Amino acid sequence: MVEPSRLAWLALLSPLVSAIGILLFGVHRRRLAAAFAIGGLLISFACILQLFLATNQGALSLPWETSVNWISISGFSIPLGVLIDRLSLLMALIVTGVGSLIFIYSTSYMAEDPAFSRYFGMLSLFAFSMLMIVLATNWIQLFMGWELVGFCSYMLIGHWYAKPSAAEAGKKAFMVNRVADFGLMLGILILWALSGSTPSERSFHFLTLEQRLPLLISTGVISLTALPLVGLLIFCGPVGKSAQFPLHVWLPDAMEGPTPVSALIHAATMVAAGVYLLCRAFWLFSEIHSVMNVIMTIGAATAFLSACLALVENDLKRILAYSTLSQLGYMVMAVGLGGRAESMYHLTTHAFFKALLFLAAGSVIHATHEQDIRKLGGLYRSMPWTSATFFVGALALCGFPGLSGFFSKDEILVLAAEHQPAVFAVAVITAGLTAFYTLRAWLIAFAGKPHNHHAHESGFAMVAPLAVLSVFSVVAGYLGIPHFLEAHPEPLHLSIAAISVGVMIAGGVMAWLLYGKRRLLSAEKLVQALAIPYSFLQRRYYIDEFYSWYVASIQQRVIAGACAWFERAVIIGVAVNGVAALTRSIGWLLRLFQTGRVQLYAFGFLLGLFWLLSTTIRY
Repeated sequence: MVEPSRLAWLALLSPLVSAIGILLFGVHRRRLAAAFAIGGLLISFACILQLFLATNQGALSLPWETSVNWISISGFSIPLGVLIDRLSLLMALIVTGVGSLIFIYSTSYMAEDPAFSRYFGMLSLFAFSMLMIVLATNWIQLFMGWELVGFCSYMLIGHWYAKPSAAEAGKKAFMVNRVADFGLMLGILILWALSGSTPSERSFHFLTLEQRLPLLISTGVISLTALPLVGLLIFCGPVGKSAQFPLHVWLPDAMEGPTPVSALIHAATMVAAGVYLLCRAFWLFSEIHSVMNVIMTIGAATAFLSACLALVENDLKRILAYSTLSQLGYMVMAVGLGGRAESMYHLTTHAFFKALLFLAAGSVIHATHEQDIRKLGGLYRSMPWTSATFFVGALALCGFPGLSGFFSKDEILVLAAEHQPAVFAVAVITAGLTAFYTLRAWLIAFAGKPHNHHAHESGFAMVAPLAVLSVFSVVAGYLGIPHFLEAHPEPLHLSIAAISVGVMIAGGVMAWLLYGKRRLLSAEKLVQALAIPYSFLQRRYYIDEFYSWYVASIQQRVIAGACAWFERAVIIGVAVNGVAALTRSIGWLLRLFQTGRVQLYAFGFLLGLFWLLSTTIRY
């Protein structure tokens, strides 16, 4: 086996070298750009796979890390390194494995794009940024990758920047995440300040903090009242990156980017980074019950509210985006319930079937140039591979028995049933809604009445990744992921599984009754009967309107207006213009004495001398 340190650094830096190579040498060479990007990520995948195999064979004991010193000032140092443990290994396998399939898929999907090379350059930089988060040894390195991911997502979502909606979507994603990241940055700094009494004692290092903080808490050095604030501030980061309520608004609009970007961001990388951070810092959250309750509540609310929004959506990619929000809610909820392994288990299976669904949707869009499900239909005849793989992904998403989504979602439902019955009820209802909107999309777009579009099956470079992801969407539940994370899942809970499957069947039957080939119920009449809640959902709970009002009225008129008045009246009027006026007045007074007449200067000299003598004689 190659030395672990070489494998670790090669896994981290290969995508960065690819990005630099593309931007410097491959900007006008399309094949070279694609080869650099795919080759770089495949090298990372191979290195991570070797480390994974070495771990399973006992040749590498975990946790293991290597690092180099980056900043060192008066005893304060920040290293850059690679941390290999079970959590980072699993996440890195997802990023590089699923990411490689998306890269290969992109060669066909983006073949006619004039900015082909720039696209692959940003994909490679995005992959490096994500690996920087996953393999980081400390909070500063993680935050650097965190911000790089935000920049790359802005560039990729707004790839077609000449399209106004794409440019606005990129800006929206960037700005919403900056709000959340400010809270994350404050939390990291406070955590560092609490970790020691002097800069040399303080640390950003994950393993050091995990060992040191419980000791500091037990000895009374750190007050328990300070930790909830730290926990909530750090949780701000995942709320933004994983698009949790109320900062979920950027993710549906991010569908304006190329579909492979949607698959990469919403399945295996960016949005999963928030859940990964929660699992990485689980040792910090797990003992703070108030923070755990907030995490659980936000996750459950996001899961349910997002599933409701998917019910009324007609854009195929946006349906999947709301589905991603809902499934991320499940993962965050699981962390709040104390299920770190359960959350990562569902994150892993979700990466496979959600990437599959997005890429299948991209195959449809590539063939028909249409993504409104009402304008699609009958695609299973002209696009059999795409239709079949989408159906497999849809069943896995719904939690069909035997598929990967069934096993990982069942773990979360069991966890909720044991700890919070109310949350369990919300999770079960959400599962029924998931089955309804997922089958609705498939029935309308793939099994519905054919429309006058000339659809054709996609090429091998697009179909092959769909086939691979379909296989993993089926078998991922049997790969022993919880055991790899050193969790000990209980045998299948038959009563909860029965409830889950029953609700899934109920949602699917309702979708078939409303949207099946022989409709037994009228969807149009149901919409008319539920006009008020339907309109409420179509307007996305008016949250976007509220944010627009807040920015226009509160930020621009009140806050920005007050700041503008303070700048004009105090800073410019007093501090700048006041000092200038005072200087001008002093100069005017001094000018009265600068006449150029010798007699006047002599007279002033005599007055001064007379005053000096009179003062001396007096004393």
